[in-house]
Amino acid sequence: MTEPKNTPRLYDDLASWWPLLSTPEDYAEETAIYRKTIVSASSIYPQTLLELGSGGGNNASHLKVHFTITLVDISNGMLTVSRSLNPECEHIQGDMRDVRLNRLFDAVFIHDAIVYMTTEKDLRSAIETAAVHCEPGGVCLFCPDHIRETFRPSTGHGGHDGADRSMRYLEWTWDPDPTDTTYITDFAYLLRDDTGVRCEHDRHHTGLFGRNDWLRFITEAGLRAQSIPFELSTLEPGTTEIFLGVKSIADKDSNSL
Repeated sequence: MTEPKNTPRLYDDLASWWPLLSTPEDYAEETAIYRKTIVSASSIYPQTLLELGSGGGNNASHLKVHFTITLVDISNGMLTVSRSLNPECEHIQGDMRDVRLNRLFDAVFIHDAIVYMTTEKDLRSAIETAAVHCEPGGVCLFCPDHIRETFRPSTGHGGHDGADRSMRYLEWTWDPDPTDTTYITDFAYLLRDDTGVRCEHDRHHTGLFGRNDWLRFITEAGLRAQSIPFELSTLEPGTTEIFLGVKSIADKDSNSL
């Protein structure tokens, strides 16, 4: 599979640095919330989970204790990172907009990778992919970083030390055109290894949609849509929402994989 030409460098030539930008420990609190949300919304007890846009596998490192997980990502570099962290999980290279695995899962999860859907067409396609892989009685969970109603520009920083190299980053999220369906996050990475320290720039073009858009697209995919406030210790209350799509347990023939 050929990766898109506009793939952010973090998922391309800099993918091997991912574990120093974001570690599994950073995800413990939020994955507990995702698991609770999935289990409480399901009409069946969820045992299998498909994660689309699974990236470096940090979510899976926590969720694999509770589910049998299949991980799909478009970036071969990120799959390599995830295989090292989650060797017991199935990994498949694929695009969340059109991948078809010809099987159903009790739950389908798309974390913040969903924000790389920058057009209505792409977002609808990703939601449809989730819906057609979802077992009747199961749920699809979508977790965008931002929605239109609560978006605000922001900055952040972080990074970690490894055994033989280190990363520090500055993150700047902003919206150059509030009339369209995108915003931008610019990263500056300071990368230190045995050759010294270098600075790299990386621009991420990401999608921004309103609450009613999300609910409409999920409903059109044949799911019962719900918006849920997302409360995390690192987030300001009321600034983030996630979205559920619940598949009717009576809907036995809606999937055409």
